[in-house]
Amino acid sequence: MKKELFDSNPILKLSFDFSLMIIEYCEGLEKEKKYIISRQLLRSGTSIGANAMEAQNAESKADFIHKMKISAKEAEESQYWLWLCQYSNSYPECALHQTKLEEINKVLGKILSTSKRKSPFSYLLSFFIF
Repeated sequence: MKKELFDSNPILKLSFDFSLMIIEYCEGLEKEKKYIISRQLLRSGTSIGANAMEAQNAESKADFIHKMKISAKEAEESQYWLWLCQYSNSYPECALHQTKLEEINKVLGKILSTSKRKSPFSYLLSFFIF
């Protein structure tokens, strides 16, 4: 993918910037020997963007939606680890990370709702919902 396309794609840009923030935050946690949370947060926090990037070359609309759902799940997991950091007295401040993650969640939610609505089979799903 060309850098111009990457920079013009909001979810890729947001998730990449978030990944950089998480890498820096987790490096600080590692220095403080907070290895468990650091590794979990690093994995989930950087996985958001990796899955969003992979979705850009999806094989189908369903594949795109699936990969974006994985991004959303990784964002939720990252939120959990950041909450632990926030409410643990011995962890550094992470409010900015949480704000950035909320922005990512809003964009992912919009992408998923728009993608599902535009699906050619979405009208069929309404027949199967009880």
